[in-house]
Amino acid sequence: MLRRGTRHAKGRRMKLFIKQKVFSWGDKFHVYDENQNDLLYVEGEVFTFGKKLHVYDAGGNELAFVHQKVWSFLPRYFISRNGVDIAEVVKQFTFFRQEYSVNGPGWTVDGDFWAHEYEITSDGRSVASISKRWFTWGDTYEIDIADGADVVLALCVVLIIDAVLQQQSNNSATTMHNNN
Repeated sequence: MLRRGTRHAKGRRMKLFIKQKVFSWGDKFHVYDENQNDLLYVEGEVFTFGKKLHVYDAGGNELAFVHQKVWSFLPRYFISRNGVDIAEVVKQFTFFRQEYSVNGPGWTVDGDFWAHEYEITSDGRSVASISKRWFTWGDTYEIDIADGADVVLALCVVLIIDAVLQQQSNNSATTMHNNN
């Protein structure tokens, strides 16, 4: 079971899998380990301005809250614990790859052209590797988290990447529909 601010044991990397529930009101994700044990779940608020996601442990305790700053030129999200913002994630303006800055812990996120492979780094060292699976029913991510890294914070960064990609996909679908 993961707790608020969890840093997993030294000596090995932790692998988590995030699976989006397809047919539900609002965003819902299940987070499980490589043995298929449910560790966390994520629920999004419905009918709100901006994306709002709550991260819970298996006992129903809120570990983190992700909320979007609505009126911003570039996508901007905040991660909170106990009502206090601990990180700000901002998508950078780039053309051929994905890049985010995570202010607070000082992380950088670099993604590939296809927006399926990401690396979170801090001072040049890997914090987590993220891989979005191709051709799945609902978005599915695999996260390989480094020793001593904040597991819940890394998970929140992945949720924000997913939210930005979903927003970009919705915007392009709207643009294509309006042009026809």
